[in-house]
Amino acid sequence: MKNMNSQQALERLKEGNGRFVEGKTTARNFATERSALLTGQKPFVAMVSCADSRVSPEHVFDVGLGQLFSVRNAGNVVTDIDMGTLEYGVAHLGIPLLVVMGHQKCGAVTAAYDGHNEGHITAIVKDIHPAVQAVKKGGDKAQEVEATIAANVKRVIADLRKKSVIIAQAEKAGRLKIVGMKYSLETGKAEMLE
Repeated sequence: MKNMNSQQALERLKEGNGRFVEGKTTARNFATERSALLTGQKPFVAMVSCADSRVSPEHVFDVGLGQLFSVRNAGNVVTDIDMGTLEYGVAHLGIPLLVVMGHQKCGAVTAAYDGHNEGHITAIVKDIHPAVQAVKKGGDKAQEVEATIAANVKRVIADLRKKSVIIAQAEKAGRLKIVGMKYSLETGKAEMLE
């Protein structure tokens, strides 16, 4: 795959999502794709997204093997290990675009909103809690949860910039663009967050 800049990578994601929304995704020959990747990988985007089974980034953006460098876990939070994964993608694979994508009706964000406390789920809730605090005002729960999903994406992006020298330097040097998105379960559309 040819090298892309961040704007080209973003346009490619948008085009792929458009095909997904329209139900006109690309037919893929995974055997051929596997063979082409034997000598290495050159993904064009690093993706942080939720582990929700309804939100598969490869499908949402209509991409094949070797094109996304993905980190997925409940609530699209970023642990130290996830941070190292993203740093590797940026520093060693030369990925020009990092996307943090939340999604409509996120169960992890809802659990954080509700103050859920059980087992290791507590670690996820704790990570999302600052976004809940920024949004929760005692209004309509469904609206506040949706607003918290967007706030959580923005919080994750801020943490990436603050906690990773590698990511911050790549962005400052213009080698990396970081964007936030929110995926709609209803429409299939992944929209940019301001």
